[in-house]
Amino acid sequence: MSHPYRIAFRRPGGPEVLEHEAVTLPEPAPGEVRIHQEAVGLNFIDTYHRSGLYPIRLPSGLGNEAAGVVEAVGEGVTDICRGDRVGYFTGALGAYASHRNMPSGLLVRLPSWIGAEQAAATMLKGCTAEYLIERCARVQAGQWVLVYAAAGGVGSILVPWLKSVGARVIAYSGNEAKAELAFRLGAEDSLCGPLEEIAAEVRRLTDGAGADVIFDGVGAETWQVSLASVARRGLVVTYGNASGPVPAFTALDLLRAGSIFVTRPTLGDYVTTVETMRTSADRLFTMMRNHVVKVHIGARFLLAEADEAHRAIESRATTGSTILIP
Repeated sequence: MSHPYRIAFRRPGGPEVLEHEAVTLPEPAPGEVRIHQEAVGLNFIDTYHRSGLYPIRLPSGLGNEAAGVVEAVGEGVTDICRGDRVGYFTGALGAYASHRNMPSGLLVRLPSWIGAEQAAATMLKGCTAEYLIERCARVQAGQWVLVYAAAGGVGSILVPWLKSVGARVIAYSGNEAKAELAFRLGAEDSLCGPLEEIAAEVRRLTDGAGADVIFDGVGAETWQVSLASVARRGLVVTYGNASGPVPAFTALDLLRAGSIFVTRPTLGDYVTTVETMRTSADRLFTMMRNHVVKVHIGARFLLAEADEAHRAIESRATTGSTILIP
C-alpha cells in the first residue's frame, strides 16, 4: 500500500486552510473495511464545513463521498469482500483521502458498468435528487417546478429526473451557456436573466399561477425570488446555501406568499438506515442505467489541489460534478 494521506483542516476559513497530511491507517476494526480510493466527490456542503457555516469539531477531515476498491476486511464483515468495488456518500467526514477505513454498513457495491469516477461524481448528488423529488416534494406529473443552479451538480440531475416523472421544469442558471446546458438536460424553459426578473418570468410561463415546487440550493440570494415565484399552497424546498443561508422569516411571510409550505431538508434525515441508504442508491443506479441521469464531470482536480477545487466551485465556475483524484 502506498503511504496514505488526507486533506484536513484545523480552523474554519477559506480554501487556504486545507492541508495535505500523511496518515497511518490501522488494520480495519471489526465491522470495517479499508478502501483504496480512486475518486472523491466534491460537494457544496464541503465548503460549508470548511468555512464554519456548518460548525464541526476541529481538527477534521473533509468530504462525504468517494469510490474505490476494498483492500482489507475486518472481522465480522460478511457483506463486503476484498476486491469489491464500492462507494459511499454518508458517514463521518474524511472522504478527502487516498485510503480510508469505513464501516461496511455505509458502503454500496458498485454495478460493473459504473466507474469509480462516475460513482464519486454522482452518488451524493443523485441520492439528494432522489429524496428531494420522490420522498420530500413528491413531485407529480404536470406540476411546474423551478430549479435554481440547474446546470450545477445537483441541478443537472434534478432537471432530467423531474422531466422523467412528467414535471414541467423551469430552470434558472447563472449565464447563457449554463442555461443552454439546462435546456439540453430537459428543462421546458431555461432562464438566465437578472434574479429580480425571474419571478415575473415564472408567473408568465405558468399563466400567473407560479411554480408548484421550487428546489432552491442557492439560499440567501434567491429566497425573496422564491416567495414571489411560488404558487398558492406551493412548496419551497431550500436544500442548500451556495450564496449563504436563507434569512430569518416568519409564518406571516408564508401566509402572504399564498399559504405556502417551506422545508429545509437534509439527506441524512432521509437515509437513516443501511436499508434506506442502499435503496436510494439503487434507485439512482436505475435512473443511470435507464439513461435518465447522465454523469457530467465538469472538472477534475488532484486531491492535493483541493483548495483550488474549492475556489472553483465557490466562484460558480463549474458545471456538472467536480471530482478529486488521489
